[in-house]
Amino acid sequence: MLRIIAIYGISLAALVAVLNYIEYRFLVRDMSQEFYVGVIALVFTGFGIWAGSRLLRRNVVVVRPDFVLDQEALGRLGISKREHEVLELMAQGLSNQEIADKLFVSVNTVKTHLANLFIKLDVSRRTQAVQKGKELRLIP
Repeated sequence: MLRIIAIYGISLAALVAVLNYIEYRFLVRDMSQEFYVGVIALVFTGFGIWAGSRLLRRNVVVVRPDFVLDQEALGRLGISKREHEVLELMAQGLSNQEIADKLFVSVNTVKTHLANLFIKLDVSRRTQAVQKGKELRLIP
Protein backbone atom coordinates (compact mmCIF):
# COMPACT_ATOMS: atom_id res chain seq x y z
CA MET A 1 0.00 0.00 0.00
CA LEU A 2 2.81 2.44 0.89
CA ARG A 3 4.51 1.66 -2.41
CA ILE A 4 1.35 2.51 -4.39
CA ILE A 5 0.95 5.82 -2.55
CA ALA A 6 4.60 6.73 -3.20
CA ILE A 7 4.32 5.89 -6.92
CA TYR A 8 1.06 7.81 -7.18
CA GLY A 9 2.59 10.88 -5.40
CA ILE A 10 5.74 10.85 -7.55
CA SER A 11 3.71 10.52 -10.76
CA LEU A 12 1.45 13.44 -9.73
CA ALA A 13 4.50 15.58 -8.88
CA ALA A 14 6.06 14.74 -12.26
CA LEU A 15 2.80 15.59 -14.04
CA VAL A 16 2.57 18.96 -12.26
CA ALA A 17 6.21 19.71 -13.13
CA VAL A 18 5.59 18.89 -16.81
CA LEU A 19 2.45 21.05 -16.89
CA ASN A 20 4.30 23.97 -15.27
CA TYR A 21 7.16 23.58 -17.77
CA ILE A 22 4.72 23.58 -20.70
CA GLU A 23 2.93 26.62 -19.30
CA TYR A 24 6.25 28.42 -18.82
CA ARG A 25 7.38 27.59 -22.37
CA PHE A 26 4.05 28.86 -23.73
CA LEU A 27 4.35 32.04 -21.68
CA VAL A 28 7.93 32.75 -22.71
CA ARG A 29 7.45 31.97 -26.42
CA ASP A 30 4.14 33.70 -27.04
CA MET A 31 4.37 36.58 -24.61
CA SER A 32 8.07 37.10 -24.15
CA GLN A 33 8.02 40.87 -24.47
CA GLU A 34 5.03 41.30 -22.13
CA PHE A 35 6.51 38.86 -19.64
CA TYR A 36 9.83 40.67 -19.40
CA VAL A 37 8.20 44.10 -19.32
CA GLY A 38 5.98 42.85 -16.48
CA VAL A 39 8.96 41.52 -14.53
CA ILE A 40 10.82 44.80 -14.98
CA ALA A 41 7.72 46.75 -13.92
CA LEU A 42 7.40 44.65 -10.76
CA VAL A 43 11.06 45.16 -9.89
CA PHE A 44 10.84 48.92 -10.33
CA THR A 45 7.53 49.09 -8.45
CA GLY A 46 9.15 47.31 -5.53
CA PHE A 47 12.15 49.61 -5.71
CA GLY A 48 9.88 52.67 -5.84
CA ILE A 49 7.95 51.57 -2.78
CA TRP A 50 11.18 50.90 -0.89
CA ALA A 51 12.75 54.22 -1.91
CA GLY A 52 9.57 56.16 -1.13
CA SER A 53 9.32 54.69 2.33
CA ARG A 54 12.96 55.58 3.00
CA LEU A 55 12.67 59.13 1.67
CA LEU A 56 9.34 59.98 3.26
CA ARG A 57 10.08 58.53 6.66
CA ARG A 58 8.96 60.98 9.31
CA ASN A 59 11.30 62.03 12.07
CA VAL A 60 10.18 60.37 15.26
CA VAL A 61 10.70 62.45 18.35
CA VAL A 62 11.72 60.34 21.29
CA VAL A 63 10.72 61.92 24.55
CA ARG A 64 13.18 61.16 27.28
CA PRO A 65 11.46 59.62 30.28
CA ASP A 66 13.69 61.62 32.64
CA PHE A 67 12.61 64.98 31.15
CA VAL A 68 10.52 67.15 33.46
CA LEU A 69 9.19 70.45 32.17
CA ASP A 70 10.30 73.37 34.34
CA GLN A 71 6.99 75.15 34.90
CA GLU A 72 8.70 77.76 37.09
CA ALA A 73 10.98 78.79 34.21
CA LEU A 74 7.95 79.08 31.91
CA GLY A 75 6.23 81.38 34.40
CA ARG A 76 9.37 83.37 35.15
CA LEU A 77 10.04 84.02 31.47
CA GLY A 78 6.37 84.67 30.71
CA ILE A 79 6.21 82.09 27.92
CA SER A 80 2.61 81.30 26.96
CA LYS A 81 1.29 77.82 26.23
CA ARG A 82 1.14 78.57 22.49
CA GLU A 83 4.68 79.98 22.44
CA HIS A 84 5.84 76.82 24.20
CA GLU A 85 4.12 74.71 21.52
CA VAL A 86 5.88 76.75 18.82
CA LEU A 87 9.22 76.23 20.60
CA GLU A 88 8.63 72.46 20.74
CA LEU A 89 7.75 72.29 17.05
CA MET A 90 10.71 74.48 16.14
CA ALA A 91 12.96 72.08 18.09
CA GLN A 92 11.62 69.25 15.92
CA GLY A 93 12.99 71.11 12.88
CA LEU A 94 9.68 72.29 11.42
CA SER A 95 9.53 75.39 9.23
CA ASN A 96 7.24 78.32 9.94
CA GLN A 97 4.73 77.03 7.39
CA GLU A 98 4.75 73.53 8.87
CA ILE A 99 4.28 74.93 12.38
CA ALA A 100 1.40 77.07 11.14
CA ASP A 101 -0.24 74.07 9.48
CA LYS A 102 0.15 71.92 12.59
CA LEU A 103 -1.27 74.58 14.92
CA PHE A 104 -3.96 75.81 12.49
CA VAL A 105 -2.74 79.41 12.57
CA SER A 106 -1.27 81.76 9.98
CA VAL A 107 2.43 82.02 9.23
CA ASN A 108 2.38 85.60 10.53
CA THR A 109 1.07 84.36 13.88
CA VAL A 110 3.92 81.86 14.07
CA LYS A 111 6.41 84.64 13.27
CA THR A 112 4.90 86.76 16.06
CA HIS A 113 5.23 83.88 18.54
CA LEU A 114 8.84 83.32 17.43
CA ALA A 115 9.66 87.02 17.82
CA ASN A 116 8.18 86.95 21.34
CA LEU A 117 10.16 83.80 22.15
CA PHE A 118 13.39 85.35 20.91
CA ILE A 119 12.84 88.36 23.17
CA LYS A 120 11.85 86.28 26.20
CA LEU A 121 14.75 83.86 25.77
CA ASP A 122 17.17 86.68 24.85
CA VAL A 123 18.33 85.00 21.63
CA SER A 124 18.52 86.04 17.99
CA ARG A 125 18.33 82.72 16.08
CA ARG A 126 16.19 79.60 16.03
CA THR A 127 19.11 77.34 16.96
CA GLN A 128 19.93 79.54 19.94
CA ALA A 129 16.30 79.43 21.05
CA VAL A 130 16.27 75.62 20.90
CA GLN A 131 19.56 75.39 22.77
CA LYS A 132 18.42 77.80 25.47
CA GLY A 133 15.07 76.00 25.73
CA LYS A 134 16.92 72.75 26.40
CA GLU A 135 19.21 74.39 28.93
CA LEU A 136 16.21 75.84 30.79
CA ARG A 137 14.41 72.44 30.56
CA LEU A 138 11.55 73.90 28.56
CA ILE A 139 11.90 71.25 25.83
CA PRO A 140 13.39 67.74 25.88
